[in-house]
Amino acid sequence: MSNHKHTNALIHETSPYLLQHAHNPVNWQAWNENTLTQARKENKLILVSIGYATCHWCHVMEAESFENEEVAKIMNEHFICIKVDREERPDIDQIYMDAVQLLTGRGGWPLHSITLPDGRPFWGGTYYPRDNWMSILTEINRIWQQEPEKILEYAENLTQGIRQKDYVPFQSEIKSIQPHIFTPILLPWKERFDHEWGGMNRPPKFPLPNNYHFLLRIAVQNADAKLLDFVNLTLQKMAFGGIYDHIRGGFARYSTDHKWHVPHFEKMLYDNAQLVSLYSEAYLITENPLYKETVFNTLQFIEAELYDATTGGFYSALDADSINPEGVKEEGAFYIWTEKELKEILPSEFDLFARYYNINTLGHWEKGHYVLIKNQSDVDFCFENNLDLETFQVLKQTWHSNLRKVQDQRPKPFLDDKILTSWNALMLKGYCDAYRVFNQPNYLEIAQKNIRFLISRMLRPDGGLNRNFNPKHPESKSKINAYLEDYATLIDALISLHEVTLEEKYLHLAKTFTDYTLEHFYDTDTGFFFFTSDEDVELVHRKIDVPDDVIPSGNSIMARNLFKLSHLFGNAHYEKVSRQMLNNVLEHMHTYASSYSNWLFLASDLASEYYEIVISGKDAVTKLKELNTVYIPNKLVTGSVENSTMPLMEQRYNSEKTSIFVCVNKSCLLPSEQVLEAIKPIKIQF
Repeated sequence: MSNHKHTNALIHETSPYLLQHAHNPVNWQAWNENTLTQARKENKLILVSIGYATCHWCHVMEAESFENEEVAKIMNEHFICIKVDREERPDIDQIYMDAVQLLTGRGGWPLHSITLPDGRPFWGGTYYPRDNWMSILTEINRIWQQEPEKILEYAENLTQGIRQKDYVPFQSEIKSIQPHIFTPILLPWKERFDHEWGGMNRPPKFPLPNNYHFLLRIAVQNADAKLLDFVNLTLQKMAFGGIYDHIRGGFARYSTDHKWHVPHFEKMLYDNAQLVSLYSEAYLITENPLYKETVFNTLQFIEAELYDATTGGFYSALDADSINPEGVKEEGAFYIWTEKELKEILPSEFDLFARYYNINTLGHWEKGHYVLIKNQSDVDFCFENNLDLETFQVLKQTWHSNLRKVQDQRPKPFLDDKILTSWNALMLKGYCDAYRVFNQPNYLEIAQKNIRFLISRMLRPDGGLNRNFNPKHPESKSKINAYLEDYATLIDALISLHEVTLEEKYLHLAKTFTDYTLEHFYDTDTGFFFFTSDEDVELVHRKIDVPDDVIPSGNSIMARNLFKLSHLFGNAHYEKVSRQMLNNVLEHMHTYASSYSNWLFLASDLASEYYEIVISGKDAVTKLKELNTVYIPNKLVTGSVENSTMPLMEQRYNSEKTSIFVCVNKSCLLPSEQVLEAIKPIKIQF
C-alpha cells in the first residue's frame, strides 16, 4: 500500500522524470491526445512544465512549488497541468523553448509555458520562486477570465514568431566551396578564444565537442599551428579541470567558472560519448598520453555507471544532486572533499596528493570543500617532485581506488535510466572511434552489442524507429516515434561501425534508415528535414532544426551521412540533397560559425580532395587496422574480405592478395598491397 498522500496520472508513465512528479499534489498529466482534448473541451489554459530527471533547478522548483498544496490548488483549479520530459519529447521542448527565448531572450530548464487550449503559447519562463510563481499564475488566470482577447493576440503573434525563428530559405543558386572561405568564417570565432584556460572567453564553459573536433581538423588541414595549440590547450585544461572526474572518470555537463574547475555536476551520456570521439581523434594526431588516459577512464565510467550490461543499452545521465552528510540534498555532494577527509583517507600521501590535485586556493570551491583540479602534466609533476613516472602512476591509481571506496559509502546521485536511441547512437560511435584509434577489442564488442540492442528494441515492424526504452519496464513498448536526430545519429554510427569492421550489413542498414528518413522527414520546399516524422501528431509548428548545438543538428548529421552514402552506393540523389542542404546554410556560417561546426565538416570535405579508400582481400581487416593509425580527415573507408557487389568494391576482389585502392574525383590511383605506400599521395593539408 502506498504511503504517499498524493498520486497523479504520471504514476502510469515510464519516464524517470515524470515519475519523480507522480506524487506531487499538482494534478500533472502527460502530453497526449486525451489531455489536449480535455483542455479544449473545458476551455482551460494549459501549463506546460518541461525538464529532465537530473536537472538541479527542476528539483528546486519541485520542492518549493510543486510539492506545496497551496500552489497546487492554484494550478489545479485554473490550468490543465502537463509535465514533459524534454529528453523523451524534444519536439515539444523545442517549440516552447523557442517561445520562451522569443519572450525573454534566454532559456533553460525547468522550462514553463502557458498556452491556449489548442497549445499555442503566449507566456513563458524558467525557474520562479514560490511567491512569484503563485502571483504569475493568479494574474494570468485573471486576464484569461476578464480580457481573453489580449491572450489570444499574444498567442497569435508568438506562434508566428516561432514559425519564423531559425528559418533558413532555399538557395537555388549553387555556390562553389573553396578553401579560402574558412578564413573569414574562423576569424570572429578566434576572437572569442580564451588563450589562458582554453575554451571560449567567458563562463559558463561547455565542452561543445563538435566545435573542437572541427577546429582540430581545420588546424591540421591548414597547418595552423596556433589554432592547433589552442585546441590542445582546451583539451588539456578540460582534462585537468574539475569538469572531468579524476576519481571515477567522465565529464560533467559544463563548468560554472572560466578555469573548467567547478562543474555543474550532472553527467550526461551525450557529452561523454562525443568527448570520447574527440579525445580519441586528438590522440591519433598528437599521441598525447593524457588524451588516451581520458578516453580509457571515461569509458570505464560509462561501463560502470551508465551501461546496462544485460541489454547492451546505455542509460541517460547521473544527477548533479545527492545527499550530503547532514542528510540534505546538495549539488555535488557525492564528488566534493574536505581537507580533513582527504587527510584521513590518505594520511601518509596527503601532502603529495594535495600538490597534485591542488588542495589549496586553486582547488577550493566553497565552505571548505575542494573540487580536484590539476595544473600540470604527470611528466612535469614527477620532474618537479623528483618522482619516477611509472611508480607515481601506480600510486595515483591507489589514491583513486581509496577515494572511490569512500564515495561508494555515500548516497549516490540519481540515475536517469531511460535509454534513448540518439544518445545511444552517439555512444556507439564513441566506442567505434575509440576502437579505431586504440584497437581495444572490448570496445568493439560493446559497440556491436549496443547495435544489436538498438535494432532488437527500437526497430518497429514498419521499418521506423522508436525514441526510448526503459529497462525497468521491459514489457512496455515505446509510444514515442523517433525523431530526426535518432535516425541521423544512428545512420552515422552504422557508417562508423562499417568503417571499423568492413561488415556490409551495417551499410545496408544505414541506407534503409536513410531512405525511410527521406520518405517521412524530408521537405522538398526547404531542402531540409523536419525534426518530426509525417506520421507524428501535429504540434503548433513542425520545426526544422538547422544550427548545431551541444549535439549537432539532425540536419547537419544527415547532410554528412548523405554525402558519405552517395559515394558508398553511387547514389547521385543523396549527393544532390546533401549539397543543397549545405548550400542553404553557407551564408549563416559567417554569422556564428560555432553553431555550424558540423556543417563546416561537410564544407571541408567539399573544399578539399575527398578520398575513397577501398581495401579488398582476405587480410582487409588487418590492413584496415594499420590504416587507422594515420590521421586522414578527408576520407571514407570501405572494404571487404570477400567478393562484393557494392559499387566501390566491384571487380576489386582478388583471392590471392589484399589491395588498397585510393580514389579521388572519380579517378583511382594504382592499387598497392602496402598501406603506407597506397596512402602516400593523399594530401591532408589544403
